Amino acid sequence: MTNIVPMCEEHIDALAELEKVCFSQPWSREALAEELENDSAYFFVAETDGKVAGYVGFIITAGQSYITNVAVLPKYRRSGVATMLLERLFDIAEGYGLEFISLEVRPTNAAAISLYSSLGFEEIGLRKNFYRNPTEDALIMTRFFA
Repeated sequence: MTNIVPMCEEHIDALAELEKVCFSQPWSREALAEELENDSAYFFVAETDGKVAGYVGFIITAGQSYITNVAVLPKYRRSGVATMLLERLFDIAEGYGLEFISLEVRPTNAAAISLYSSLGFEEIGLRKNFYRNPTEDALIMTRFFA
């Protein structure tokens, strides 16, 4: 069973390891811990059978919301974990009356693009040379709320 819970100090070490597994430029433990003190940040962790399976974070600023990270351990992918995490953010965004929520994704990450599209995100732009290791553009995808 998977539960979505707010990120807390006890999750930070596991999330730092998750970052290393999922990203070529992972967030540091310190960067993750700093988000606990950020009043504009909302981070949630998926716990499956008591273990960290994934997490998501977003920032709300000036009426806009931006997803900073979505990460799921490979063994938990395609099991609904990312969908559950993102739906938690959608509930918060709608609760605040936000117009949209945006994120960046590598154009080569077909699985993520498919997931985001299935959840109502649209491609609205491109950030040139956004990613490193390897250098790659980023698709900007946005989900609008009515």
